[in-house]
Amino acid sequence: MSEQLGLLPERLLAHLELTLAALLVGLLVAVPLGIAVTRRRSLETGVLGVASVIQTIPSLALLAIMVPTLAALGVWAETIGWELRSIGYPPAIVALSLYSILPILRNTVTGISGVDASLIEAARGVGMTSRQRLLRIELPLALPVMVAGVRTAAVWVVGTATLSTPVGATSLGNFIFSGLQTRNFTAVWVGCLAAAGLALLLDGLIAAVEVGLRERRRGRLVAALTVAGLLGLGTAAASFRVETPGERPLLIGSKSFTEQYILSELIAGWVREESGRASEALESLGSTVAFDALRQNQIDLYVDYTGTVWATLMRREGLPEDRQQVLDEVRAWLHGEHEIELVAALGFENTYALAMRREQAAELGITTIADLRRVAPRLSIGGDFEFFSRAEWKALVSQYGLQFREERTMDSALMYQAAAAGEVDVISAYSTDGRIAALDLLLLEDDRGVIPPYDAILLAGSKLARGDPAIVESLRRLDGRIDEARMQRANYAVDERGEAPRVVGERLRKELLAAP
Repeated sequence: MSEQLGLLPERLLAHLELTLAALLVGLLVAVPLGIAVTRRRSLETGVLGVASVIQTIPSLALLAIMVPTLAALGVWAETIGWELRSIGYPPAIVALSLYSILPILRNTVTGISGVDASLIEAARGVGMTSRQRLLRIELPLALPVMVAGVRTAAVWVVGTATLSTPVGATSLGNFIFSGLQTRNFTAVWVGCLAAAGLALLLDGLIAAVEVGLRERRRGRLVAALTVAGLLGLGTAAASFRVETPGERPLLIGSKSFTEQYILSELIAGWVREESGRASEALESLGSTVAFDALRQNQIDLYVDYTGTVWATLMRREGLPEDRQQVLDEVRAWLHGEHEIELVAALGFENTYALAMRREQAAELGITTIADLRRVAPRLSIGGDFEFFSRAEWKALVSQYGLQFREERTMDSALMYQAAAAGEVDVISAYSTDGRIAALDLLLLEDDRGVIPPYDAILLAGSKLARGDPAIVESLRRLDGRIDEARMQRANYAVDERGEAPRVVGERLRKELLAAP
């Protein structure tokens, strides 16, 4: 608990920064747009329709869409000397701002439209201009309804901001994503409770401002505005950094599962100790987000797997004769196409594998994937979020003729428990996961060699490789140093013993340095 609470101020502040920025942009867009709609009713269907369509897009999908969109805009921005980041706060703020627009826009239109027509006529009768009617009659009377929309938007944005973690924006979602993956439910609770508390605080402050304005309670209004102002100023001050060349720490990305958290912490510690350069882990990135971020030098290092590069990025369907050929072709493609340096093959393979309860496999007489074919129509299979859309799954279905009774997509952290509890019969396991042994699961042999090799490889962006080759050379000492058993023990320490990835990564680093 103490470790999670130590991380809370930084993540809470980052979450508040995202929320306030998105709400401010939402207000600046939605209120003028809502006023324009009330002046020209022909705009209402189109404007509210577009805002409603945006709201129907799943929040995680909208955040993910922002990454390639900003990356494409970033290419154009470079031609005029601007730098536009496609991961981190920019995609998160754009997506969250879009989510905040609908409730503010709809309530602005509803509030102004609901003003008594006789009051408008009376204002015209005494000679008020359209601007005067808006500022003195319509907006003051519509204020309670408009503020209700802002309150709704604030709560929505606070909740949705927890999903910003996979696009590289620090938030309270870091507690939730990493906590679910490492089964650290204390972290999950800290993230959830902090987000709920922040939502209640902002909702209360906005309500207090509205009551103070409506009922002309000067003391309440001043108090609420003072607290809101202090929150805004504190967030802005903490977010403002004066950067000098070379000051930015090296960023080590990680995907959203235990092994990646451990390895990113190991590499960050290795860089700090070997070079003295500041470094930090950027956790829970989406798989393609991590690669795109490295390609654009928005992160400096991360660990990927040859099978992922081969099947997902290179879009290769067939398999070479051996693992070394895959490694060589992946190395050549990364360097030739993207100037990405394959620094080291860490020494272990974490491949996709089909797994099931050992007892059930024995009862059904299953040891290989080929054996699975005859009973698959009676069984259910669980996979992580991307497994059933990956080339590996399509190849398994094609080559083995697999047809399951049910396919269930779930968070990778929950698959193993689901298999152990009999909720699903087969899962798409990761071969180095410590929970395989802990839960007595059996990895089925890929007897036809359909799944490509998944050697863990450390990748460096072109900027780091050219600008600081000494760091890259020091990291080459990791080549072949981590075997499968060592990685399984490290994963087990986090998943089953509840140790923090940072602690396990640091211990693994020291073990490697001490080993001959």
